[in-house]
Amino acid sequence: MRIAIDIRRVNEFGIGTYIWNLVRNLSQLDDRNEYLLAGTDRNFHELGPLRPNFTKFLQSDRTGSWRSQLSLSLALGKQKPDVVHIPHHDCPFMMPGRLVVTIHDCVHVKFPPENLSRLRRYELYWRTKRAVESASQILAVSNSTRDDLVNLFNLDASRISVVHNALDERFSPAENGADRRTVLERYQLQDPFILYSGRIRPHKNIHRLIEAFAVLKSELRDDEQYRNLKLIVIGDELSRHQYLRLTVVRSGVQQDVRFFGFVPNPILRVFYQSAALFAFPSLYEGFGLPPLEAMASRTPVLASNTSSLPEVLGDAALLVNPENVFEIARGMKSILMEDALRKRLIERGMTHISRFSWATAAKQVIDAYKRAAN
Repeated sequence: MRIAIDIRRVNEFGIGTYIWNLVRNLSQLDDRNEYLLAGTDRNFHELGPLRPNFTKFLQSDRTGSWRSQLSLSLALGKQKPDVVHIPHHDCPFMMPGRLVVTIHDCVHVKFPPENLSRLRRYELYWRTKRAVESASQILAVSNSTRDDLVNLFNLDASRISVVHNALDERFSPAENGADRRTVLERYQLQDPFILYSGRIRPHKNIHRLIEAFAVLKSELRDDEQYRNLKLIVIGDELSRHQYLRLTVVRSGVQQDVRFFGFVPNPILRVFYQSAALFAFPSLYEGFGLPPLEAMASRTPVLASNTSSLPEVLGDAALLVNPENVFEIARGMKSILMEDALRKRLIERGMTHISRFSWATAAKQVIDAYKRAAN
């Protein structure tokens, strides 16, 4: 088969992590099929060494615009692939081969940004609908995402294959204690802290996490170990989210909640390893990779009992109702104060992450290519 894969977003977080791990594992497994990677020199360089049957053809790294999508369609037409894999919902028109599309979540349909016009919201829905209806094979990253696709777009579930994500293979927790101390000193972190890492969007529920943290602080104000507890949020700068600033002020925790914006992976690994617990009370996730990263760092996890998170995390995390501030607070307090619970979650987490493998995912994707071509 001649298989074309759109790699133009490999330098991004989220989808880029998916592309990087999938393509590299396809290269390790498959020396028979021919792979055509659509992207720039920078995109191709990001992937590192690949087998000789993986070649590039240059395309602008701009995605989303009608001009760039038309350009990709025309370029693919000249390559005459048997299968075209678009690893996200924003597919070009006029695919020259059988289309395989990966859907990571339906957050853009279920939780569209509030400032979008009704026309723009419909466009997001319509683009996803067109992609999944045009695809010969649909890859969903969880059963929860598959169910969303069936319910939102009235699809036949037999056309959808669930292929779970796995830990980013570049994510390997460092063990150098001196480096950890250096990082914590640089960020002026001497006190124990709760960590959140991920994108900051309304459906991520950070405002309720802040409110729950304020409740927890009031209950631990006389506790010798945790009276100076902090909440660290890794994601966008606070200045971009004024509603969170207001939540911090209204909750009275201005001195104890810190937003660090983007941090590189080596620094993020230190935060994971050093946190007293990792809190992820998201209202909706297509898969939810950060809690697995925390588990790989031997950090206990509190997460939501909604969408894909029970499926992905199982009994290796303490699951709570994300809409109940007091339940979130109680869950965090239990993890902090109950040594047996902490130990159990850490042990289960280390065992649980072994269930997810990019090599297994790559084999399942190759099978999907075969089904599409046939």
